[in-house]
Amino acid sequence: MNRITKKLSEDKKLLSIYFTAGYPQLEDTVEILESLEENGVDMVEIGLPFSDPLADGPTIQESSTAALKNGMNTDLLFEQLTNIRERVSIPLIIMGYFNPVLQYGVEAFCAKCEEIGIDGLILPDLPLAEYQEHYASIFKRYNLINVFLITPQTSDERIMEIDENSEGFIYMVSSASTTGKTSGFGQEQKDYFARIANMNLSNPQIVGFGINNVETFKSATEFASGAIIGSAFIKMLTSEGIQGIQTFIKSILK
Repeated sequence: MNRITKKLSEDKKLLSIYFTAGYPQLEDTVEILESLEENGVDMVEIGLPFSDPLADGPTIQESSTAALKNGMNTDLLFEQLTNIRERVSIPLIIMGYFNPVLQYGVEAFCAKCEEIGIDGLILPDLPLAEYQEHYASIFKRYNLINVFLITPQTSDERIMEIDENSEGFIYMVSSASTTGKTSGFGQEQKDYFARIANMNLSNPQIVGFGINNVETFKSATEFASGAIIGSAFIKMLTSEGIQGIQTFIKSILK
């Protein structure tokens, strides 16, 4: 069973953390992963930095730029993660843009992910139809879950289509803005959470964008199976470094 599927079967609200590989320092990736697991994080999205991260807000964009300047690239990330399954057991997802995957070679990328123990990919700019036509069989061959995103503007028909073609979970974007822009949830977002919950989808949902403290985590997971924190975690890394991880995670899970 894929680690993501196994984790989603647990009777708890899941905390997933996003961070950019190679940030703050080039060699921090593995130490961050170890610290996140040690402090109770359920799943991690490892950001593969890209030169044109259009869906990301300024915090993640800046971390991506810094990581690229540090020397992070696809080959180096795979090198850093070579023996990660000897040290980390929670689900690991690579999140990024499709261009670096295409440049590497989709099948070669997926094969490498399976080899080192990656459980899934989140590629926001890979359309469902293109994935289904060209790449779904490759992902399945290498036991990778491809996670699709929905937003408040996604139609019910489209959501049902995504649900039918998903495994694992659906990434439920809390707003139409880029990451890191929102702070707290208004009534419109809460109505959206409830609307999706009432659709009784086959796949659980995990909420991303706008979660930055224990209150927003609890609000996001009232109807969903879990929540993802990205920008707030990267801001903490920027100001406090790896040593701040324990305090940050404990403040969310208290």
